[in-house]
Amino acid sequence: MPILILRGISVFPGARLNFELDDPLAVAAMNAAMRSRSHRIFLLAQTITESGDFNLYPERDDLFSVGTVGKIKQVMNSADSSHALIVCEHRGRLSQITKRKPAYVAQVECFDEPEPTPAFGSAEPLIAQTYALAERYSMLSQGTQPDFTEQLSELTLPGEIADYMAQNVFMPPEHKQELLEIFDPLDRLEQLNSNLLESITFLEVDFQIRLATSQRLEDGQREHILREQMKVIRQTLGESGEDDSDAEAATYRDHILALHLAEEVERKLLKECDRLKRQHPSSSDSSVIMNYLDICLSLPWSVSTRERVDVEATRKILDEDHYGLEKVKRRITEFVAVRRIAPKDAKNGGGILCLIGPPGTGKTSIAGAIAKSLNRKMARISLGGVHDEADIRGHRKTYIGAMPGRIIDAVIRSGSNNPVILLDEVDKLGHDYRGDPAAALLEALDPEQNATFRDHFLEIPFDLSNTMFITTANDRAGIPVPLLDRMEVVEIPSYTDEEKLVIAKRHLLHKQRVKHNLKSTQLRVSDDAIRALIADYTRESGVRVLERELAALCRQAAVLIADGNAPKTISVRPSNLEPMLGPKRYKRDGESLKPAVGLVHGLAWTSVGGEVLDVEVNVMDGSGKLELTGNLGDVMKESVRACVSYIRSKAASLGIESDFYKMRDLHVHFPEGATPKDGPSAGIAVTIALISALTGRPARGDIAMTGEITLRGRVLPIGGLREKTMAALRAGIRTIIIPRDNEPDLAEIDPLVRAQLNFIPTAHIDTVLETTLDYAGL
Repeated sequence: MPILILRGISVFPGARLNFELDDPLAVAAMNAAMRSRSHRIFLLAQTITESGDFNLYPERDDLFSVGTVGKIKQVMNSADSSHALIVCEHRGRLSQITKRKPAYVAQVECFDEPEPTPAFGSAEPLIAQTYALAERYSMLSQGTQPDFTEQLSELTLPGEIADYMAQNVFMPPEHKQELLEIFDPLDRLEQLNSNLLESITFLEVDFQIRLATSQRLEDGQREHILREQMKVIRQTLGESGEDDSDAEAATYRDHILALHLAEEVERKLLKECDRLKRQHPSSSDSSVIMNYLDICLSLPWSVSTRERVDVEATRKILDEDHYGLEKVKRRITEFVAVRRIAPKDAKNGGGILCLIGPPGTGKTSIAGAIAKSLNRKMARISLGGVHDEADIRGHRKTYIGAMPGRIIDAVIRSGSNNPVILLDEVDKLGHDYRGDPAAALLEALDPEQNATFRDHFLEIPFDLSNTMFITTANDRAGIPVPLLDRMEVVEIPSYTDEEKLVIAKRHLLHKQRVKHNLKSTQLRVSDDAIRALIADYTRESGVRVLERELAALCRQAAVLIADGNAPKTISVRPSNLEPMLGPKRYKRDGESLKPAVGLVHGLAWTSVGGEVLDVEVNVMDGSGKLELTGNLGDVMKESVRACVSYIRSKAASLGIESDFYKMRDLHVHFPEGATPKDGPSAGIAVTIALISALTGRPARGDIAMTGEITLRGRVLPIGGLREKTMAALRAGIRTIIIPRDNEPDLAEIDPLVRAQLNFIPTAHIDTVLETTLDYAGL
């Protein structure tokens, strides 16, 4: 007969049950049963998996062995669901599953209830105990039917009594299944009584708890009535009629009216005051309302700082605090100019600034300088690792420990309704089942919507249109597209060595002297020493490591002064860097700049700046295998295969054996295998390295190159040219091959860097073969 698989329940003979069929397997089983003459169906419970749920299509081991055979009396179908009335008849044991689709069908061994025997006469005390336990259970439980005990008294056989009780009394599913699997009526009734005693013990404890809780509620109501009577008595005697709640509510009301808020906001807050007035001072609702009002009234609704709109003063402050960053400074100067000409029409400064650049390039500190130059308060919000929408928009105030989101909290901390809010590391936002915080930022960063920003905790609009938002990120790819669309991106470039020298002299060295309580006459660091520090002890786009090295020099000076062995002035020169800081961390490798067969310098862009990416190729006798190593991504692997295909198509003109792809094995390797690499921009470098290895011509080591290559040999444009050129310069390379389409990007490179480099634009790889391959080295 068909199987109706039950989840979490077991049914007993004698029960009449109405099933809702919401499962395709259940509907198929019901249809199969209705097509049979007997209309019988096997009701069988399913076991729970180790993870705590049920398999959708269970195996034999996922099903219990004993169930109940029932007969379908009626099926009712509607547009939304189907229902079936089933009368359970007797027990059955699963023998074998014979069919699984569309419904489970099985061979079932049926067992009728045993006929009464003389041994049943000894069951009278057991039955009497069951009746007594049922009466006690009915008194304690709130879920039994009104005629529960009455229907029980009409049953006389032990098996029927046990099945009726098991069907109608609450107990864990495993206990019910255990009773179903006991075929002997007396054993079944005895086990039922044991389970009933356990349930009654639990219900008695629960009853005592409910009784105590009810008594406390009655005491609270009594206290409330007495307090109301005392209030009436005081009013009759002419004493003050206001209790603590009235006084608190009146204080809040006066504060709200004094702020002259918008009509919607004022109406909402006054409504909360009326609610507070009706609450008992010691009630939990009273503290929730007071906390809500305190936070709403702490917002700077009408408090703002007087903005500085002097273009020259702004430019001067920015130049004092930061060297370089001309794009950012120009954008802030434009903002101030617009505010000066049209102050009413320049909300949000015409857009949200997004500063994108490598770590240590001053993105976070420039936000503080912007706030200082505009005479605005500043609040910083770190978004790294935030993955809950409620962190941005707040929690509903009804939750325990609810609080406003980070944006409203930043406004409160700033104490002004026109602050500069820095959203730091916006590309590090996460998201999970609790929501997407990036989506919650959309309203706050949209100038068309943020005038009525609604925090979940506040439930009232707050005007953020006067707030200036600045976001920072290391990687544009990590910012969601809808969020990026609302921001004006300003790229923060890597610093040149000369810029680092100026920053170290103007800012970093002075900062560390002050931190270590050193005077300028006690510690002097020459320009050459700083240059050596930059070249030999740091390799970064920003200046964080440089600052740490300068701090190390200050600590060394402090030790000498503390020991009393220091001269009047400690002068740091390139020659005494190693005694103070240890061996050089980055040595200039002259060998890597010499011509070599199968070795080419590529250029890569990372979120922390540019890097020189070496490409190594070995050619060996073999069967045409292509081996790619170095932790490469799919795009990079495809790019290498495209390079091989191009070389095969040009083998004759390049002087390469036409069957090299059959007779030679190629191994392309990118060093530093622990670092993941991907992207197509190494195509031209891979192609030159392959041609060099296959022809035996050395590739020049003083040239670096970048560009994507096609199957026809065309060189396509790439991104991150500025960072890549800085990496080449740091490595001592002075000639760079770039795609011709990237020539306009050279204007973005610092003039000092451009003057030290020789750029060779190319549109096709054939035009640079003579330049890159050293024929004289053969």
